[in-house]
Amino acid sequence: MKIIPRRLAPRRLDFGEEAPLVDHLGELRHRIVFALISLVVTFAVTYAFRHHVIGWLEHPLPKNKRDLVTLSPTEPFITSLMVSLYAAFLLSFPVIVYQVWAFFAPALNPKIQRGVVAMTAFATLLGALGLVFGYFVALPAAVKFLTSYDSSLYNIQIRARDYFSFATTVLIAVTVVFELPIVILGLVMVRVLSYRKLKKNRRLGYVIMAAIAVALPGIDPITTTLEMIPLMILFESSIWIAFWMERRRKKSGEGDDDSGGGFEGFRGSSDPDPEPEPDESFFVHPLPSDPRERDDV
Repeated sequence: MKIIPRRLAPRRLDFGEEAPLVDHLGELRHRIVFALISLVVTFAVTYAFRHHVIGWLEHPLPKNKRDLVTLSPTEPFITSLMVSLYAAFLLSFPVIVYQVWAFFAPALNPKIQRGVVAMTAFATLLGALGLVFGYFVALPAAVKFLTSYDSSLYNIQIRARDYFSFATTVLIAVTVVFELPIVILGLVMVRVLSYRKLKKNRRLGYVIMAAIAVALPGIDPITTTLEMIPLMILFESSIWIAFWMERRRKKSGEGDDDSGGGFEGFRGSSDPDPEPEPDESFFVHPLPSDPRERDDV
């Protein structure tokens, strides 16, 4: 009996291609398995190099504060395990996002697919910049301030579990902050916001950015300030990027017609045309003006 080799990767459907429900469920299962495999493989790598990962996280601390302590027999193992898992999720995140995107992409027409890919690439770049800013600027300034505050009153010793949790939270918060333009530009694309609205409410936007910075993780003023500064800069940049997007939209001929909102591209070419209005003359015959002709009718 001839054995047919199975595909190692699920086949991505084309736009408009129909498939039975069983095939969709099979593709979903394959993509979930691929995402889990990528997470397991990256976890094996990060756990094998956990000393480098932990050393990388300890580097923002002052040199005299890098001797982290643990307070229970199981804490060293659990802490190393969790740090390796967080690092593995970070490394496998692009693969997981791609599997999600590849499953839903066939439902969108090619024009929207190109737009989503461009926005995803821009979001990846902003996330990488946020991670670099958090690691080299925000986190060192925060831990330097916190570990030296009232040092004459306390014997400051840093617990490994608490520090890694704090460092991870700060890095994630700063990375999310740098994704602000994606949120604003997404609302501009669907025409919920516009350059005119953003410019008119610029002061209100700055107040909202300050409130977001205060609400983000980080109880010290250093972390809050260092999160607020890029928020303000990114908000102002988003206003001008929105101006460029609307100007480009006008040049492409889309204009400012809001009748379809920003979702006109989601209507497939196979949508049925609207039914024509019935012709009233087909149902009602006009009466002639001459009474004799009216009797004949």
